[in-house]
Amino acid sequence: MWSYEKRLEFPVNIKEPNAKLAQVIISQYGGPDGEMGASLRYLSQRYSMPYREVAGLLTDIGTEELAHLEMVAAIVHQLTRNLSMEEIEKSGFAPYYVDHTVGVWPQSAGGFPFTAAQFQVTGDPITDLTEDLAAEQKARTTYDNILRLIKEPDVCEPIKFLRMREIVHFQRFGEANREDCSKSEHAQYNH
Repeated sequence: MWSYEKRLEFPVNIKEPNAKLAQVIISQYGGPDGEMGASLRYLSQRYSMPYREVAGLLTDIGTEELAHLEMVAAIVHQLTRNLSMEEIEKSGFAPYYVDHTVGVWPQSAGGFPFTAAQFQVTGDPITDLTEDLAAEQKARTTYDNILRLIKEPDVCEPIKFLRMREIVHFQRFGEANREDCSKSEHAQYNH
């Protein structure tokens, strides 16, 4: 079904570790508007989508979100690898370190673990696509917030790429909602 190229969608080459940045960026791994929730949302919604084109779009974007999850994990890993215990303590990374060492674990910037309760799959095409539109905007906002906090170019560039993809996904879901789902309103009530 999928062909996996063993490279990131956009290169991540972070030169200096920075646990403080990792603590905010990890929210896009497992936070309320992160890439894990997006991929699971879209890959789950595709099964009940009555329109093949939209189901295909959900599959395409859902798998791309997995690639984004991989990028965010690479960013967090590169920001936390080779940290000294002094850097861990000084940065406030110690509570995370106690539970996960420097492993990448899905949580929000506030420390709350990932939960599927953060997204919905209703089986209704318009409701699900409306949620998807909102999800892409919330993810874009989170990336905007991250970009306000960081200045390091080697961290900013992959974050800017991810932010740009949220805008593209929003546009594609908007097109699908207008073109394909307008059919469902008439079909549902003509039974």
